[in-house]
Amino acid sequence: MDLPFNIIDVILHFDKYLPIILQQYGLWTYVILFLIIFLETGLVITPYLPGDSLLFIAGALAAAGLLNIWILLVTLMLAAILGDTCNYWIGYTFEMKLLKWKYCPVKQEHIDETHRYFEKYGGFTIVIARFMPFIRTFAPFLAGVGRMRYSWFLGYNALGGVLWTGLFLSVGYFVGNLPIVKDNFALIVYAIIAVSMLALVSIFATIIAAMWKGREKTEEKEKKEG
Repeated sequence: MDLPFNIIDVILHFDKYLPIILQQYGLWTYVILFLIIFLETGLVITPYLPGDSLLFIAGALAAAGLLNIWILLVTLMLAAILGDTCNYWIGYTFEMKLLKWKYCPVKQEHIDETHRYFEKYGGFTIVIARFMPFIRTFAPFLAGVGRMRYSWFLGYNALGGVLWTGLFLSVGYFVGNLPIVKDNFALIVYAIIAVSMLALVSIFATIIAAMWKGREKTEEKEKKEG
């Protein structure tokens, strides 16, 4: 019963937990941060791990001299790119095995529809999804399921990973130690989460609308051909 509340507490108050982790584990903190970002982006079962707020807080601690900003940039950019890459191949493998399952509820046309979406909007989705919790965890998985061309995926994956980690680490580094920010750090973290969730809702609605429109066009084309 306490586990979900503990996870929520860690996410919302990561500014309090990270300095404790840093004191206890020293340089191993970079490894811990790498693993959190990797898991948050690399496994569809861990989208609840802190992402945006973690990067912002890590940047602020780097500005205070507790972490090295350059090590953070390299480490967490690599974690984000490798995480999405792992998630893509999980989705790719999952799709191949799913369709072989006798009682699979997903039909081939659903996979084909996902494939068409990622062929048309995949690059935009992979980059923009980086800035939205949950969506950034599922987007690379669905790209793998939809068999988005890997060479194309990798380029947008790298671009999105660099932009996402670079932006939030830099913002945390340059404004995290301003008095007004330090005095309202918890509120800033809440604001980051709230803005991310609003973006999540808007982008999710856009994706659903685009996929629905594509489905309608496909059905109209099939009727004309029939």
